[in-house]
Amino acid sequence: MVTTLLAIAVGLAIGLTLGALGAGGSILAVPVLLHLFDQSPTTATTGSLIVVGTSALVGAVTARRAGRALVLRGLVFGATATGGTVLGALASTHVPEVALTASFAVLMLLVGALMVRQLRRRETAQEEADDFAEPVLTFDPRLTINWPVALKVLATATAVGLLTGFLGVGGGFLIVPALVLALGLPMRHAAGTSLVVIALTSATALATRAGLGSQPDWSVVVPLAAAAVVGAVAGTGLAGRVNRRALSGAFAALVIGVGIFTGVEVLLG
Repeated sequence: MVTTLLAIAVGLAIGLTLGALGAGGSILAVPVLLHLFDQSPTTATTGSLIVVGTSALVGAVTARRAGRALVLRGLVFGATATGGTVLGALASTHVPEVALTASFAVLMLLVGALMVRQLRRRETAQEEADDFAEPVLTFDPRLTINWPVALKVLATATAVGLLTGFLGVGGGFLIVPALVLALGLPMRHAAGTSLVVIALTSATALATRAGLGSQPDWSVVVPLAAAAVVGAVAGTGLAGRVNRRALSGAFAALVIGVGIFTGVEVLLG
């Protein structure tokens, strides 16, 4: 009973973060499963994919209904990432579990540092663009490809896929800035569109891991995922009303703190 209540409480926090920021759910889900529920790295990263993928899917639907998710662009970005997702999932079965934990600790510190750096930057004019709409795609025989942007999207999407498959993370901290900088999305649309990408890449990674025999602890994952879904819906609804700068700052501090704790635990082994 205590385990279920704890899973529900943590799931709500994960979902709120994911819905409000379009990122961060799995950065919390993995260490929670590792440390609070004493799961192995492989089991924790697999369970994280279910928690984050499910809550991201529901959050994406909510964001789309609110006009804050560009589904087509998210699907294209997510499809581009699937190759890296499969490779990452395959690689995760061939490394020691301590290496997975150490890699995740390093990732958390990097994410925290990147978030702090982004908070120090001035807000761009794109964040204030409220009249952005998803275009209707039509065939144009004169259509040309912007190769620098295309290569940037390909590289970022592949990196996101590798992280999702290998460490069970959604990669929203990479997806959101990529959607803003490479695809020119306003911030208010990037967070919602990121959820579409996370849902697709998480499903791909989970399917690959299931084919390799990796299974989550359903007794913990089910209440955690259910609570995360509720939190994601609430977080998506709050996305346009909360102080994103303050929320991102608090989240960055939490990520860095958990990253240091996880790293020390690996070193003391």
